[in-house]
Parts: sequence; structure tokens; C-alpha cells
Amino acid sequence: IETRVRELTERYLEERLYDAVSDVLAGSVLLVPIAELINSAIEAVVDRIGPERHVLSGRAKDMGSAIVFLAISLAIMVWCCVLFG
Repeated sequence: IETRVRELTERYLEERLYDAVSDVLAGSVLLVPIAELINSAIEAVVDRIGPERHVLSGRAKDMGSAIVFLAISLAIMVWCCVLFG
């Protein structure tokens, strides 16, 4: 009976680990469109303020682009760690 309990426990833990890894992979991919939406919102607000160029406007747009870059980089790192790690 002890062996059966051990087998069931191991199977349960493997299933939970599989679920957790799947959630992390899905979450890392879903983060990219969220970052794109944030970037689009920042750009729309900056463009709405006025057509003239301003240092802070450029900085805000650059930070929005950096958010997208970091989200894509994170997704790539997560997938590489899961697939090759």
C-alpha cells in the first residue's frame, strides 16, 4: 500500500508541475499583447497632446517600446528555459 501511495503522489505532483509550466508558458506569451496595448496607449496619449516634438514625449514613447521589448525577451527566455533547460 505504501508503494501505491507513493505512485499516486508522484503522478499528482507531475500533473501539478505540468500545469504550472503550462501556465507560465501561457502567461509569458500573454504578456506580449498586454505590453503592446500599454505601448499603444502611451503613443496615443502622447500624439493627442500635440504634434510638436518634446524630449519627454520621445522618452515616454521609448519607454513604451522598452516595455514591449522586455515582454518579448521574457517570453523568449521562459520558453527557452522550459524547452532546453
